[in-house]
Amino acid sequence: MRRRDFFATGSIALTPAWASERLIENRVAIQNVCAWPKLEKLKDGTILAYIFNQPCHGIWEGDLDCWESKDQGRTWRFRSRVAAHEPGTNRMNCASGVARNGDLIVLCSGWTNKGPVGQVRSGERKVLKPWICRSSDGGRSWKVDTRFPDPPQTDLGKDNNFIPFGAIETAADGSLCAAVYLVRGEHRTGYLLRSRDDGVTWEDRVPLNPTGNETWILHLGSGRWLAASREFKERRDVHIELFYSHDDARTWRRGMPLSLPLQITGNLIRLSDGRVLFTCGNRNWGNYGVDARLSDDEGKTWSPPFRLANCPYSDCGYPSSAEISGGSLVTAYYTRISEDFHYEMRVAIWNPRRFGREGTPS
Repeated sequence: MRRRDFFATGSIALTPAWASERLIENRVAIQNVCAWPKLEKLKDGTILAYIFNQPCHGIWEGDLDCWESKDQGRTWRFRSRVAAHEPGTNRMNCASGVARNGDLIVLCSGWTNKGPVGQVRSGERKVLKPWICRSSDGGRSWKVDTRFPDPPQTDLGKDNNFIPFGAIETAADGSLCAAVYLVRGEHRTGYLLRSRDDGVTWEDRVPLNPTGNETWILHLGSGRWLAASREFKERRDVHIELFYSHDDARTWRRGMPLSLPLQITGNLIRLSDGRVLFTCGNRNWGNYGVDARLSDDEGKTWSPPFRLANCPYSDCGYPSSAEISGGSLVTAYYTRISEDFHYEMRVAIWNPRRFGREGTPS
């Protein structure tokens, strides 16, 4: 699909609210957290959510917590603290997945120059070196390893640290892969890191998106990959760009835009029916919420977008999904709910099998 073709289809109306509301159950999950949730489903059916535990957009101290749901996403309770912040910092940016031995792996970074809860500091902030957090008991306790590789000593990488994001996926060669990025001012560059020792060390850096950040990777199988990357060439045109790899994530090529400007940040998941689901936040004026698209040919073509959730403010989105019984999904997302510091994590519970090729109820 060429760029102008996307904008032609992407500009059509979303699935009408009356149609989607009958098929999608939206509910409040965790209050007073900005969250930016990452979901992980365990073998026993428990769904974990890794979240930032403060009701602000990362502007003061806070931690990365793990919450659990044992009833397919309907209710949630605190399970553990994955990465506790040090004074004057927060821990909030993460990538998560499962090692080959079954351990849970979370890569977590954050920011310096953060005040105590409720206090906003001015001045320069820097990216913290990511921690490698590992749990062998299903996320109830965590061991933290602070040894993470430094970025390339370029203008962007010098005196800087990687920021992890999205899913940790297993490659065809058995290694673990994670997307990271660098940011300084208006400049972003995305990379993919590999671990050949089941998440203990991370090396083998390769370029992914030279003008992007916050990239969600998905291994389709047999060394074929998709990546939904937040494109950042121009602030007025920040959108999600699709990338492909056919050599087991060693090289990447640009594909097509998956969203319009201000529709960020993306999530990819392979469904049990074989389709690929893409979700993202929509921050277009007067149309705030979470949208989705479906592909039945492994990312070559996509349905028009349809609405999963409405939100009251543009400060919303960052969806993450997990499949539950009957092919249904739990899609977690965050939203601001008032002008002061009130945020919450919400979930949409829905069945993608009830949405056809055109993104309309079937």
